[in-house]
Amino acid sequence: MITKKCDVIREERANMRGGKGTITIEHWFKPDDFGAKVRLCCRMIIPPGASLGTHLHENEDEVYIVIAGKGIIEENGEWVPIAAGDSILTGHNGSHGVENNSDTPLVIAAIISCY
Repeated sequence: MITKKCDVIREERANMRGGKGTITIEHWFKPDDFGAKVRLCCRMIIPPGASLGTHLHENEDEVYIVIAGKGIIEENGEWVPIAAGDSILTGHNGSHGVENNSDTPLVIAAIISCY
């Protein structure tokens, strides 16, 4: 299955998970497109000063791959810098939040699988 850029479903989410600002989400695939239990497969564009609030992942794993930009991620209570090329796995009832504390967009690929 191929999703062309012009066919990506795009949405804007303000104050996502209690975060700041508005994040753009571009859905590459819908959950029903998968044979596996996948809840999300997207690109998130987090503008400067915006954030995704801290949230828990119960019975699921989330992979982030930083495509462009830099920011900070809170993983189980600790804030760590992230930048293009970094990858993050949060799961097993772990929590995380992300903030773009830079002056350029932070772009992250995100995939959530459930178990």
